[in-house]
Amino acid sequence: MGVCYLYNIIRSNKPAFAAPFLQMNKLFITFLFIASAALTRAQSIQSRQYPQNFFKYPIDLPPSTAGSFGELRPNHFHSGLDFKTNQRTGYPVHATAMGYISRLRVQFGGFGNAVYITHPNGFTSVYGHLQSFNPQIAKAIRDEQYAQQRYDVDFQVPPLLMPVNELQVIGISGNTGASAGPHLHFELRDAVTEQTINPQLFGLTIPDKIAPAITAAAVYNLGDKPFSENTPHRFFAVTGSGPNHRLTKPQVIEVSGNTGFGISATDVNSASPNKNGVYSIELKVDGKTVYTFAVERFGFDQTRAINGYIDYPTYLMQGRYIQKCFIPPGSSITLYPQSANGGIVTFNDAALHNVEYVVKDLAGNTSSLKLQVRSVIKPSAADAPLKGTLFKHDKKNEYATDKVKVTVTPGNLYDDVDFVYSLLPKRPGAFSATHRIHNRLTPIHDSFELWIKPEVELGTLAAKAVIANTAGYCDTSRVDGGFVKATPRAFGDYYVTVDTVAPYATPINIQNGSNLSAAKKISLKIGDNLSGIKSYKGYIDGKWVLMEWDYKTRVLNYTFDNSVAQGKHLFELTLSDYKNNIKQFKAEFYR
Repeated sequence: MGVCYLYNIIRSNKPAFAAPFLQMNKLFITFLFIASAALTRAQSIQSRQYPQNFFKYPIDLPPSTAGSFGELRPNHFHSGLDFKTNQRTGYPVHATAMGYISRLRVQFGGFGNAVYITHPNGFTSVYGHLQSFNPQIAKAIRDEQYAQQRYDVDFQVPPLLMPVNELQVIGISGNTGASAGPHLHFELRDAVTEQTINPQLFGLTIPDKIAPAITAAAVYNLGDKPFSENTPHRFFAVTGSGPNHRLTKPQVIEVSGNTGFGISATDVNSASPNKNGVYSIELKVDGKTVYTFAVERFGFDQTRAINGYIDYPTYLMQGRYIQKCFIPPGSSITLYPQSANGGIVTFNDAALHNVEYVVKDLAGNTSSLKLQVRSVIKPSAADAPLKGTLFKHDKKNEYATDKVKVTVTPGNLYDDVDFVYSLLPKRPGAFSATHRIHNRLTPIHDSFELWIKPEVELGTLAAKAVIANTAGYCDTSRVDGGFVKATPRAFGDYYVTVDTVAPYATPINIQNGSNLSAAKKISLKIGDNLSGIKSYKGYIDGKWVLMEWDYKTRVLNYTFDNSVAQGKHLFELTLSDYKNNIKQFKAEFYR
Protein backbone atom coordinates (compact mmCIF):
# COMPACT_ATOMS: atom_id res chain seq x y z
CA MET A 1 0.00 0.00 0.00
CA GLY A 2 1.71 3.24 -1.13
CA VAL A 3 2.16 6.45 0.84
CA CYS A 4 0.07 8.53 -1.58
CA TYR A 5 -2.77 6.01 -1.34
CA LEU A 6 -2.81 6.21 2.46
CA TYR A 7 -2.52 10.00 2.32
CA ASN A 8 -5.64 10.22 0.15
CA ILE A 9 -7.54 7.86 2.47
CA ILE A 10 -6.77 10.11 5.41
CA ARG A 11 -7.75 13.27 3.53
CA SER A 12 -11.04 11.78 2.35
CA ASN A 13 -12.02 10.56 5.85
CA LYS A 14 -10.87 13.67 7.75
CA PRO A 15 -11.58 12.32 11.24
CA ALA A 16 -10.45 14.35 14.21
CA PHE A 17 -7.46 12.09 14.74
CA ALA A 18 -6.27 12.36 11.13
CA ALA A 19 -4.12 15.45 11.67
CA PRO A 20 -1.10 13.62 13.10
CA PHE A 21 -1.34 11.07 10.27
CA LEU A 22 -1.30 13.84 7.64
CA GLN A 23 1.84 15.27 9.18
CA MET A 24 3.34 11.78 9.51
CA ASN A 25 2.77 11.02 5.82
CA LYS A 26 4.34 14.30 4.73
CA LEU A 27 7.38 13.49 6.81
CA PHE A 28 7.48 9.95 5.52
CA ILE A 29 7.42 11.04 1.86
CA THR A 30 10.63 12.88 2.65
CA PHE A 31 11.93 9.86 4.52
CA LEU A 32 11.53 7.67 1.44
CA PHE A 33 14.14 9.71 -0.36
CA ILE A 34 16.67 9.67 2.47
CA ALA A 35 16.17 6.13 3.81
CA SER A 36 19.47 4.45 4.36
CA ALA A 37 20.47 1.47 2.27
CA ALA A 38 19.71 -2.02 3.45
CA LEU A 39 22.31 -3.88 5.44
CA THR A 40 25.33 -4.06 3.14
CA ARG A 41 26.34 -7.44 4.52
CA ALA A 42 23.22 -8.98 2.93
CA GLN A 43 23.14 -6.96 -0.31
CA SER A 44 24.77 -9.60 -2.49
CA ILE A 45 21.76 -11.88 -2.22
CA GLN A 46 19.05 -9.46 -1.07
CA SER A 47 16.40 -8.69 -3.69
CA ARG A 48 15.57 -5.16 -2.50
CA GLN A 49 16.22 -2.54 0.15
CA TYR A 50 14.12 -2.03 3.28
CA PRO A 51 13.67 1.08 5.45
CA GLN A 52 16.16 1.45 8.27
CA ASN A 53 15.53 3.13 11.65
CA PHE A 54 11.76 3.35 11.08
CA PHE A 55 10.61 0.40 13.18
CA LYS A 56 11.43 0.09 16.88
CA TYR A 57 11.74 -3.05 18.97
CA PRO A 58 8.26 -4.09 20.16
CA ILE A 59 9.19 -5.00 23.73
CA ASP A 60 11.30 -3.29 26.41
CA LEU A 61 13.84 -6.05 26.88
CA PRO A 62 17.34 -6.52 25.50
CA PRO A 63 16.69 -8.13 22.09
CA SER A 64 17.07 -11.90 22.35
CA THR A 65 15.38 -14.55 20.26
CA ALA A 66 14.11 -18.07 20.77
CA GLY A 67 13.40 -18.42 17.05
CA SER A 68 14.71 -16.73 13.92
CA PHE A 69 13.07 -15.77 10.65
CA GLY A 70 12.99 -18.66 8.17
CA GLU A 71 14.01 -21.18 10.82
CA LEU A 72 13.10 -24.77 9.99
CA ARG A 73 9.91 -25.93 11.70
CA PRO A 74 7.61 -28.93 11.11
CA ASN A 75 5.75 -28.26 7.85
CA HIS A 76 6.68 -24.56 7.73
CA PHE A 77 9.39 -21.95 7.71
CA HIS A 78 9.18 -19.76 10.80
CA SER A 79 7.57 -16.50 9.71
CA GLY A 80 9.04 -14.01 12.17
CA LEU A 81 11.24 -13.40 15.19
CA ASP A 82 10.38 -14.96 18.55
CA PHE A 83 11.47 -12.40 21.13
CA LYS A 84 12.27 -13.99 24.49
CA THR A 85 10.44 -12.71 27.56
CA ASN A 86 12.48 -14.22 30.40
CA GLN A 87 10.31 -17.36 30.33
CA ARG A 88 7.32 -15.50 31.70
CA THR A 89 4.32 -13.52 30.51
CA GLY A 90 3.24 -9.99 31.35
CA TYR A 91 5.56 -7.57 29.53
CA PRO A 92 4.01 -4.56 27.73
CA VAL A 93 4.06 -4.96 23.95
CA HIS A 94 4.44 -1.75 21.94
CA ALA A 95 3.48 -0.74 18.42
CA THR A 96 6.75 -0.83 16.55
CA ALA A 97 5.86 2.37 14.64
CA MET A 98 2.95 4.75 14.02
CA GLY A 99 0.11 3.29 12.00
CA TYR A 100 -3.37 1.89 12.44
CA ILE A 101 -4.74 -1.46 13.56
CA SER A 102 -5.93 -3.26 10.42
CA ARG A 103 -6.73 -6.76 11.66
CA LEU A 104 -7.47 -8.52 14.94
CA ARG A 105 -7.44 -12.24 15.53
CA VAL A 106 -8.10 -14.76 18.27
CA GLN A 107 -7.17 -18.33 17.37
CA PHE A 108 -7.54 -21.63 19.18
CA GLY A 109 -4.00 -22.52 18.02
CA GLY A 110 -1.63 -20.58 15.77
CA PHE A 111 -0.79 -17.10 17.05
CA GLY A 112 -3.47 -17.22 19.76
CA ASN A 113 -4.21 -13.54 20.44
CA ALA A 114 -2.76 -11.39 17.65
CA VAL A 115 -2.73 -7.76 16.50
CA TYR A 116 -1.90 -6.50 12.99
CA ILE A 117 -0.82 -2.88 12.46
CA THR A 118 -0.50 -1.30 9.01
CA HIS A 119 2.14 1.43 8.69
CA PRO A 120 2.34 4.30 6.20
CA ASN A 121 5.45 2.91 4.50
CA GLY A 122 3.61 -0.09 3.06
CA PHE A 123 4.41 -2.70 5.73
CA THR A 124 2.34 -4.44 8.38
CA SER A 125 3.62 -5.50 11.79
CA VAL A 126 2.19 -8.57 13.54
CA TYR A 127 2.26 -9.40 17.27
CA GLY A 128 1.34 -12.95 18.29
CA HIS A 129 0.75 -15.07 21.43
CA LEU A 130 -0.40 -12.04 23.43
CA GLN A 131 -1.81 -12.71 26.88
CA SER A 132 -4.24 -9.79 26.62
CA PHE A 133 -5.00 -6.62 24.67
CA ASN A 134 -5.21 -2.97 25.64
CA PRO A 135 -8.75 -1.89 26.63
CA GLN A 136 -9.72 -0.43 23.24
CA ILE A 137 -8.62 -3.54 21.35
CA ALA A 138 -10.10 -5.86 23.95
CA LYS A 139 -13.50 -4.18 23.60
CA ALA A 140 -13.42 -4.42 19.79
CA ILE A 141 -12.60 -8.12 19.99
CA ARG A 142 -15.19 -8.84 22.65
CA ASP A 143 -17.86 -7.02 20.63
CA GLU A 144 -16.98 -9.14 17.60
CA GLN A 145 -17.01 -12.36 19.62
CA TYR A 146 -20.46 -11.60 20.96
CA ALA A 147 -21.70 -10.55 17.51
CA GLN A 148 -20.52 -13.86 16.03
CA GLN A 149 -21.18 -15.83 19.22
CA ARG A 150 -17.83 -17.55 19.02
CA TYR A 151 -14.45 -17.30 20.75
CA ASP A 152 -12.15 -17.57 17.70
CA VAL A 153 -12.56 -14.51 15.47
CA ASP A 154 -10.51 -13.00 12.67
CA PHE A 155 -11.65 -9.68 11.27
CA GLN A 156 -10.47 -6.60 9.41
CA VAL A 157 -10.59 -3.20 11.10
CA PRO A 158 -11.51 -0.21 8.87
CA PRO A 159 -8.46 1.95 8.06
CA LEU A 160 -7.69 4.57 10.69
CA LEU A 161 -10.57 3.55 12.97
CA MET A 162 -7.96 2.53 15.55
CA PRO A 163 -4.79 4.61 15.04
CA VAL A 164 -1.72 3.87 17.15
CA ASN A 165 1.33 5.92 17.95
CA GLU A 166 4.89 4.67 17.93
CA LEU A 167 5.57 2.60 21.07
CA GLN A 168 1.94 2.74 22.21
CA VAL A 169 1.08 -0.30 24.34
CA ILE A 170 -1.21 -2.63 22.39
CA GLY A 171 -1.17 -5.62 24.72
CA ILE A 172 0.70 -7.81 27.16
CA SER A 173 3.11 -10.59 26.16
CA GLY A 174 1.85 -14.11 26.71
CA ASN A 175 1.82 -17.75 25.75
CA THR A 176 -1.49 -18.16 23.90
CA GLY A 177 -2.16 -20.32 20.85
CA ALA A 178 0.34 -22.92 19.70
CA SER A 179 3.22 -21.34 21.60
CA ALA A 180 5.76 -23.68 23.19
CA GLY A 181 6.53 -21.17 25.93
CA PRO A 182 6.14 -17.48 26.81
CA HIS A 183 7.46 -15.17 24.10
CA LEU A 184 6.40 -12.52 21.58
CA HIS A 185 6.09 -13.64 17.98
CA PHE A 186 6.81 -10.60 15.78
CA GLU A 187 6.55 -10.20 12.01
CA LEU A 188 6.91 -7.53 9.37
CA ARG A 189 4.89 -8.14 6.20
CA ASP A 190 4.43 -6.47 2.85
CA ALA A 191 1.01 -4.82 3.28
CA VAL A 192 0.04 -5.54 -0.35
CA THR A 193 1.36 -9.06 -1.03
CA GLU A 194 1.27 -10.13 2.67
CA GLN A 195 4.64 -11.80 2.17
CA THR A 196 6.49 -11.95 5.47
CA ILE A 197 9.96 -10.37 5.55
CA ASN A 198 12.98 -10.86 7.78
CA PRO A 199 12.66 -8.12 10.46
CA GLN A 200 16.44 -7.93 10.85
CA LEU A 201 16.63 -6.51 7.32
CA PHE A 202 14.82 -3.43 8.71
CA GLY A 203 17.52 -2.90 11.32
CA LEU A 204 15.83 -4.81 14.16
CA THR A 205 18.96 -6.85 14.62
CA ILE A 206 20.01 -9.22 17.41
CA PRO A 207 23.52 -8.92 18.91
CA ASP A 208 25.54 -11.62 17.19
CA LYS A 209 29.27 -12.26 17.04
CA ILE A 210 29.02 -16.03 16.72
CA ALA A 211 29.37 -17.77 13.37
CA PRO A 212 26.91 -20.51 12.36
CA ALA A 213 27.69 -24.14 13.15
CA ILE A 214 27.86 -26.78 10.40
CA THR A 215 27.24 -30.25 11.77
CA ALA A 216 26.86 -32.46 8.69
CA ALA A 217 27.28 -32.58 4.94
CA ALA A 218 25.41 -34.77 2.48
CA VAL A 219 26.00 -36.04 -1.04
CA TYR A 220 23.15 -37.40 -3.17
CA ASN A 221 23.70 -39.57 -6.23
CA LEU A 222 20.75 -38.29 -8.24
CA GLY A 223 21.51 -39.81 -11.61
CA ASP A 224 18.60 -39.24 -13.97
CA LYS A 225 15.88 -39.99 -11.42
CA PRO A 226 13.79 -37.69 -9.23
CA PHE A 227 14.79 -37.30 -5.61
CA SER A 228 13.05 -39.76 -3.30
CA GLU A 229 13.66 -41.88 -0.20
CA ASN A 230 15.44 -44.31 -2.55
CA THR A 231 18.02 -41.80 -3.75
CA PRO A 232 21.52 -43.09 -2.81
CA HIS A 233 23.06 -40.71 -0.31
CA ARG A 234 25.95 -40.38 2.10
CA PHE A 235 26.07 -38.26 5.24
CA PHE A 236 29.36 -36.97 6.68
CA ALA A 237 29.86 -35.67 10.22
CA VAL A 238 31.48 -32.23 10.46
CA THR A 239 33.56 -30.61 13.17
CA GLY A 240 35.29 -27.26 13.63
CA SER A 241 34.04 -23.66 13.74
CA GLY A 242 33.82 -20.56 11.56
CA PRO A 243 35.93 -20.82 8.41
CA ASN A 244 37.62 -23.95 9.78
CA HIS A 245 34.85 -26.51 9.54
CA ARG A 246 36.04 -29.87 8.21
CA LEU A 247 34.89 -33.45 7.90
CA THR A 248 35.32 -35.38 11.14
CA LYS A 249 36.93 -38.11 9.03
CA PRO A 250 38.81 -36.26 6.25
CA GLN A 251 38.46 -37.96 2.88
CA VAL A 252 38.06 -37.40 -0.83
CA ILE A 253 34.45 -38.17 -1.77
CA GLU A 254 33.75 -39.99 -5.01
CA VAL A 255 30.99 -38.54 -7.18
CA SER A 256 29.66 -39.28 -10.63
CA GLY A 257 27.00 -37.87 -12.93
CA ASN A 258 24.20 -35.70 -11.58
CA THR A 259 24.98 -34.96 -7.94
CA GLY A 260 23.23 -32.98 -5.23
CA PHE A 261 24.74 -31.67 -2.03
CA GLY A 262 23.18 -30.96 1.36
CA ILE A 263 24.12 -29.51 4.70
CA SER A 264 22.96 -29.35 8.31
CA ALA A 265 23.59 -25.96 9.93
CA THR A 266 22.28 -23.85 12.81
CA ASP A 267 23.12 -20.47 14.30
CA VAL A 268 23.48 -19.13 17.83
CA ASN A 269 23.53 -15.39 18.48
CA SER A 270 25.30 -13.54 21.28
CA ALA A 271 22.10 -12.93 23.24
CA SER A 272 20.76 -16.46 23.54
CA PRO A 273 21.95 -20.08 23.58
CA ASN A 274 18.98 -21.16 21.42
CA LYS A 275 19.91 -22.84 18.16
CA ASN A 276 18.27 -20.73 15.46
CA GLY A 277 18.22 -20.95 11.70
CA VAL A 278 20.91 -19.51 9.42
CA TYR A 279 20.42 -16.56 7.09
CA SER A 280 22.03 -17.92 3.93
CA ILE A 281 23.72 -20.96 2.44
CA GLU A 282 25.87 -20.73 -0.66
CA LEU A 283 27.31 -23.73 -2.51
CA LYS A 284 30.37 -23.27 -4.68
CA VAL A 285 31.98 -25.81 -6.99
CA ASP A 286 35.46 -24.97 -8.21
CA GLY A 287 34.95 -21.40 -7.03
CA LYS A 288 31.67 -20.79 -8.87
CA THR A 289 28.37 -20.35 -7.06
CA VAL A 290 25.88 -23.00 -8.15
CA TYR A 291 23.23 -22.49 -5.46
CA THR A 292 22.11 -19.93 -2.88
CA PHE A 293 19.42 -20.07 -0.20
CA ALA A 294 18.54 -16.92 1.77
CA VAL A 295 15.71 -16.18 4.20
CA GLU A 296 14.71 -12.70 3.01
CA ARG A 297 10.93 -13.05 2.43
CA PHE A 298 8.29 -15.60 1.50
CA GLY A 299 4.54 -16.01 1.07
CA PHE A 300 2.43 -18.11 3.41
CA ASP A 301 1.26 -20.20 0.45
CA GLN A 302 4.92 -21.24 0.09
CA THR A 303 5.72 -22.15 3.66
CA ARG A 304 4.94 -25.90 3.40
CA ALA A 305 7.56 -26.03 0.63
CA ILE A 306 10.01 -26.54 3.48
CA ASN A 307 9.25 -30.23 2.94
CA GLY A 308 10.72 -29.96 -0.56
CA TYR A 309 13.67 -27.92 0.70
CA ILE A 310 14.78 -30.41 3.35
CA ASP A 311 15.58 -34.09 2.93
CA TYR A 312 12.05 -35.00 3.96
CA PRO A 313 12.52 -38.78 4.23
CA THR A 314 15.50 -38.30 6.54
CA TYR A 315 13.56 -35.82 8.64
CA LEU A 316 10.68 -38.28 9.12
CA MET A 317 12.84 -41.33 9.75
CA GLN A 318 15.68 -39.76 11.77
CA GLY A 319 14.28 -36.44 13.03
CA ARG A 320 17.20 -34.44 11.61
CA TYR A 321 17.17 -31.50 9.22
CA ILE A 322 19.37 -31.88 6.14
CA GLN A 323 18.99 -28.80 3.95
CA LYS A 324 19.26 -29.83 0.32
CA CYS A 325 21.42 -27.52 -1.77
CA PHE A 326 19.50 -28.31 -4.94
CA ILE A 327 16.05 -27.16 -5.91
CA PRO A 328 13.21 -29.60 -6.63
CA PRO A 329 11.52 -28.70 -9.93
CA GLY A 330 8.10 -28.37 -8.32
CA SER A 331 9.15 -25.81 -5.68
CA SER A 332 8.50 -22.12 -6.29
CA ILE A 333 9.52 -20.47 -3.02
CA THR A 334 11.29 -17.10 -3.08
CA LEU A 335 14.09 -18.31 -0.79
CA TYR A 336 16.27 -19.43 -3.72
CA PRO A 337 17.76 -16.19 -5.10
CA GLN A 338 20.18 -17.87 -7.49
CA SER A 339 21.23 -21.25 -8.82
CA ALA A 340 22.76 -22.95 -11.82
CA ASN A 341 20.82 -25.98 -13.05
CA GLY A 342 18.82 -25.93 -9.82
CA GLY A 343 21.99 -26.59 -7.83
CA ILE A 344 22.51 -30.03 -9.39
CA VAL A 345 26.14 -30.55 -10.43
CA THR A 346 27.05 -32.94 -13.23
CA PHE A 347 30.44 -34.62 -12.85
CA ASN A 348 31.53 -36.29 -16.08
CA ASP A 349 35.33 -36.13 -16.02
CA ALA A 350 38.00 -37.88 -13.97
CA ALA A 351 39.33 -34.94 -11.96
CA LEU A 352 39.42 -33.58 -8.43
CA HIS A 353 36.94 -30.80 -7.73
CA ASN A 354 36.62 -28.36 -4.85
CA VAL A 355 33.26 -27.98 -3.18
CA GLU A 356 32.61 -25.26 -0.59
CA TYR A 357 29.62 -24.45 1.58
CA VAL A 358 29.47 -20.83 2.79
CA VAL A 359 26.96 -20.28 5.61
CA LYS A 360 26.17 -16.83 7.05
CA ASP A 361 23.99 -15.25 9.68
CA LEU A 362 22.52 -11.82 9.12
CA ALA A 363 25.26 -10.14 11.16
CA GLY A 364 27.74 -11.31 8.54
CA ASN A 365 29.41 -13.99 10.65
CA THR A 366 30.54 -16.65 8.21
CA SER A 367 31.30 -20.33 8.39
CA SER A 368 32.59 -22.51 5.61
CA LEU A 369 33.22 -26.14 4.89
CA LYS A 370 35.51 -27.21 2.06
CA LEU A 371 35.39 -30.66 0.51
CA GLN A 372 37.32 -32.38 -2.19
CA VAL A 373 35.40 -34.67 -4.48
CA ARG A 374 36.79 -36.96 -7.14
CA SER A 375 34.77 -37.29 -10.29
CA VAL A 376 34.61 -40.91 -11.39
CA ILE A 377 33.38 -41.88 -14.81
CA LYS A 378 30.95 -44.77 -14.49
CA PRO A 379 29.16 -46.60 -17.24
CA SER A 380 25.55 -45.52 -17.55
CA ALA A 381 23.27 -47.92 -15.78
CA ALA A 382 19.98 -48.88 -17.34
CA ASP A 383 17.09 -47.16 -15.61
CA ALA A 384 15.17 -49.51 -13.35
CA PRO A 385 11.58 -49.97 -14.49
CA LEU A 386 8.88 -48.08 -12.61
CA LYS A 387 7.37 -49.92 -9.68
CA GLY A 388 4.10 -48.10 -10.13
CA THR A 389 2.76 -45.15 -12.14
CA LEU A 390 4.79 -42.06 -13.00
CA PHE A 391 3.23 -38.94 -11.47
CA LYS A 392 4.58 -35.72 -12.99
CA HIS A 393 5.01 -32.73 -10.71
CA ASP A 394 3.63 -30.30 -13.31
CA LYS A 395 0.68 -32.38 -14.56
CA LYS A 396 -2.65 -33.53 -13.25
CA ASN A 397 -2.13 -37.11 -12.08
CA GLU A 398 -4.84 -39.73 -11.60
CA TYR A 399 -4.91 -43.31 -10.38
CA ALA A 400 -8.10 -45.37 -10.13
CA THR A 401 -9.42 -48.83 -9.42
CA ASP A 402 -12.94 -49.95 -8.65
CA LYS A 403 -12.20 -49.36 -4.93
CA VAL A 404 -10.11 -46.19 -4.85
CA LYS A 405 -9.38 -43.03 -6.82
CA VAL A 406 -6.49 -40.61 -6.36
CA THR A 407 -6.02 -37.21 -8.01
CA VAL A 408 -2.98 -34.99 -7.50
CA THR A 409 -3.19 -31.60 -9.20
CA PRO A 410 -0.21 -29.54 -10.41
CA GLY A 411 1.63 -27.68 -7.67
CA ASN A 412 1.30 -30.41 -5.07
CA LEU A 413 4.37 -32.53 -5.88
CA TYR A 414 7.88 -31.13 -5.54
CA ASP A 415 9.30 -33.71 -7.95
CA ASP A 416 8.11 -36.51 -10.20
CA VAL A 417 7.01 -39.57 -8.25
CA ASP A 418 6.98 -43.29 -8.98
CA PHE A 419 3.52 -43.63 -7.46
CA VAL A 420 2.82 -47.00 -5.84
CA TYR A 421 -0.53 -48.23 -4.56
CA SER A 422 -1.32 -51.38 -2.59
CA LEU A 423 -4.35 -52.89 -0.89
CA LEU A 424 -4.01 -53.87 2.77
CA PRO A 425 -6.30 -55.96 4.97
CA LYS A 426 -9.41 -54.45 6.46
CA ARG A 427 -9.03 -53.06 9.99
CA PRO A 428 -11.47 -54.12 12.72
CA GLY A 429 -14.56 -51.92 12.60
CA ALA A 430 -13.63 -50.31 9.28
CA PHE A 431 -16.09 -50.00 6.40
CA SER A 432 -13.42 -50.59 3.75
CA ALA A 433 -10.07 -52.20 3.22
CA THR A 434 -7.00 -50.11 4.05
CA HIS A 435 -5.53 -48.44 0.98
CA ARG A 436 -1.83 -47.64 0.94
CA ILE A 437 -1.57 -44.42 -1.06
CA HIS A 438 2.10 -44.35 -2.01
CA ASN A 439 3.99 -43.66 1.25
CA ARG A 440 4.37 -40.98 3.88
CA LEU A 441 7.98 -40.20 2.87
CA THR A 442 6.88 -38.21 -0.20
CA PRO A 443 5.58 -34.77 0.83
CA ILE A 444 2.46 -33.09 -0.52
CA HIS A 445 2.49 -29.30 -0.75
CA ASP A 446 -1.20 -28.72 -0.08
CA SER A 447 -3.52 -31.72 -0.52
CA PHE A 448 -4.69 -34.41 -2.90
CA GLU A 449 -8.14 -35.83 -3.64
CA LEU A 450 -8.94 -39.31 -2.37
CA TRP A 451 -12.05 -41.40 -2.97
CA ILE A 452 -12.54 -44.74 -1.23
CA LYS A 453 -15.48 -47.05 -1.91
CA PRO A 454 -17.05 -48.60 1.19
CA GLU A 455 -17.24 -52.39 1.10
CA VAL A 456 -20.51 -52.46 3.04
CA GLU A 457 -23.66 -50.44 2.58
CA LEU A 458 -23.50 -47.29 4.69
CA GLY A 459 -27.24 -46.67 4.66
CA THR A 460 -28.20 -44.17 7.36
CA LEU A 461 -24.54 -43.92 8.39
CA ALA A 462 -23.55 -42.19 5.14
CA ALA A 463 -23.65 -38.78 6.79
CA LYS A 464 -21.24 -40.05 9.47
CA ALA A 465 -18.65 -41.51 7.07
CA VAL A 466 -15.06 -40.28 7.29
CA ILE A 467 -11.74 -41.21 5.76
CA ALA A 468 -9.11 -41.86 8.42
CA ASN A 469 -5.53 -43.06 8.30
CA THR A 470 -3.60 -45.45 10.49
CA ALA A 471 -1.60 -42.58 12.03
CA GLY A 472 -4.74 -41.18 13.65
CA TYR A 473 -5.49 -38.48 11.09
CA CYS A 474 -9.13 -37.92 10.08
CA ASP A 475 -10.16 -35.71 7.18
CA THR A 476 -13.47 -33.94 6.72
CA SER A 477 -15.24 -36.24 4.28
CA ARG A 478 -18.43 -36.55 2.26
CA VAL A 479 -20.14 -39.23 0.22
CA ASP A 480 -19.80 -38.66 -3.53
CA GLY A 481 -21.11 -41.09 -6.16
CA GLY A 482 -20.87 -44.17 -3.95
CA PHE A 483 -17.40 -43.22 -2.72
CA VAL A 484 -16.34 -41.37 0.40
CA LYS A 485 -14.22 -38.36 -0.62
CA ALA A 486 -11.57 -36.48 1.34
CA THR A 487 -8.61 -34.16 0.68
CA PRO A 488 -5.72 -35.36 2.87
CA ARG A 489 -2.46 -33.43 3.15
CA ALA A 490 -0.15 -36.45 3.19
CA PHE A 491 0.17 -39.84 1.53
CA GLY A 492 -0.30 -42.86 3.77
CA ASP A 493 -2.67 -45.71 4.69
CA TYR A 494 -6.36 -44.73 4.54
CA TYR A 495 -9.71 -46.42 5.12
CA VAL A 496 -13.41 -45.59 5.60
CA THR A 497 -14.97 -45.57 9.02
CA VAL A 498 -17.86 -43.74 10.66
CA ASP A 499 -17.99 -41.18 13.43
CA THR A 500 -21.10 -41.71 15.56
CA VAL A 501 -19.60 -40.76 18.90
CA ALA A 502 -20.40 -37.33 20.30
CA PRO A 503 -17.68 -35.10 21.74
CA TYR A 504 -16.97 -35.38 25.44
CA ALA A 505 -17.18 -32.73 28.16
CA THR A 506 -15.53 -33.58 31.46
CA PRO A 507 -16.41 -31.04 34.17
CA ILE A 508 -13.53 -29.79 36.28
CA ASN A 509 -15.22 -27.59 38.85
CA ILE A 510 -18.94 -27.77 38.13
CA GLN A 511 -21.55 -30.39 38.92
CA ASN A 512 -25.29 -30.10 39.35
CA GLY A 513 -25.83 -28.09 42.52
CA SER A 514 -22.25 -26.74 42.77
CA ASN A 515 -21.61 -23.66 44.86
CA LEU A 516 -19.36 -21.48 42.71
CA SER A 517 -19.61 -18.29 44.76
CA ALA A 518 -15.83 -18.30 45.30
CA ALA A 519 -14.90 -19.54 41.82
CA LYS A 520 -13.54 -17.28 39.12
CA LYS A 521 -14.34 -19.66 36.27
CA ILE A 522 -16.41 -22.54 35.04
CA SER A 523 -14.01 -25.11 33.58
CA LEU A 524 -14.48 -28.29 31.56
CA LYS A 525 -12.12 -30.38 29.48
CA ILE A 526 -13.54 -31.09 26.03
CA GLY A 527 -12.49 -33.17 23.04
CA ASP A 528 -13.59 -35.57 20.33
CA ASN A 529 -12.57 -39.09 19.37
CA LEU A 530 -12.38 -38.74 15.57
CA SER A 531 -13.60 -35.89 13.35
CA GLY A 532 -12.82 -33.14 15.86
CA ILE A 533 -14.66 -30.34 17.64
CA LYS A 534 -16.51 -28.15 15.15
CA SER A 535 -18.26 -25.76 17.53
CA TYR A 536 -19.11 -25.14 21.15
CA LYS A 537 -21.63 -22.81 22.72
CA GLY A 538 -22.11 -22.01 26.39
CA TYR A 539 -25.16 -20.43 27.99
CA ILE A 540 -26.02 -19.18 31.47
CA ASP A 541 -29.75 -18.84 32.10
CA GLY A 542 -30.33 -19.11 28.34
CA LYS A 543 -27.94 -16.29 27.45
CA TRP A 544 -24.84 -16.99 25.32
CA VAL A 545 -21.57 -16.48 27.19
CA LEU A 546 -18.00 -16.25 25.94
CA MET A 547 -15.99 -19.41 26.59
CA GLU A 548 -12.26 -19.69 25.83
CA TRP A 549 -10.73 -22.99 24.74
CA ASP A 550 -7.07 -23.31 25.72
CA TYR A 551 -4.94 -24.93 23.01
CA LYS A 552 -2.44 -26.58 25.35
CA THR A 553 -4.71 -27.94 28.08
CA ARG A 554 -7.87 -28.46 25.97
CA VAL A 555 -9.75 -26.87 28.87
CA LEU A 556 -12.81 -24.73 28.11
CA ASN A 557 -13.29 -21.81 30.49
CA TYR A 558 -15.98 -19.25 31.19
CA THR A 559 -14.73 -16.38 33.36
CA PHE A 560 -17.41 -14.88 35.59
CA ASP A 561 -18.27 -11.22 35.12
CA ASN A 562 -20.80 -8.90 36.72
CA SER A 563 -23.62 -10.24 34.53
CA VAL A 564 -23.97 -13.32 36.75
CA ALA A 565 -25.66 -12.18 39.94
CA GLN A 566 -25.94 -13.98 43.24
CA GLY A 567 -28.37 -16.87 43.37
CA LYS A 568 -29.26 -19.96 41.39
CA HIS A 569 -28.27 -20.30 37.71
CA LEU A 570 -28.33 -22.85 34.91
CA PHE A 571 -25.19 -23.52 32.88
CA GLU A 572 -25.59 -25.27 29.51
CA LEU A 573 -22.91 -26.36 27.03
CA THR A 574 -23.52 -27.72 23.54
CA LEU A 575 -20.66 -29.36 21.62
CA SER A 576 -20.72 -30.48 17.99
CA ASP A 577 -18.14 -32.40 15.97
CA TYR A 578 -17.64 -32.29 12.19
CA LYS A 579 -20.11 -35.13 11.73
CA ASN A 580 -22.77 -33.26 13.69
CA ASN A 581 -22.69 -35.52 16.72
CA ILE A 582 -23.98 -33.44 19.61
CA LYS A 583 -23.02 -33.45 23.29
CA GLN A 584 -25.00 -31.44 25.82
CA PHE A 585 -23.99 -30.73 29.39
CA LYS A 586 -26.25 -29.04 31.93
CA ALA A 587 -25.73 -28.15 35.56
CA GLU A 588 -27.39 -25.84 38.05
CA PHE A 589 -25.02 -23.84 40.21
CA TYR A 590 -25.11 -21.13 42.84
CA ARG A 591 -23.29 -17.81 43.14
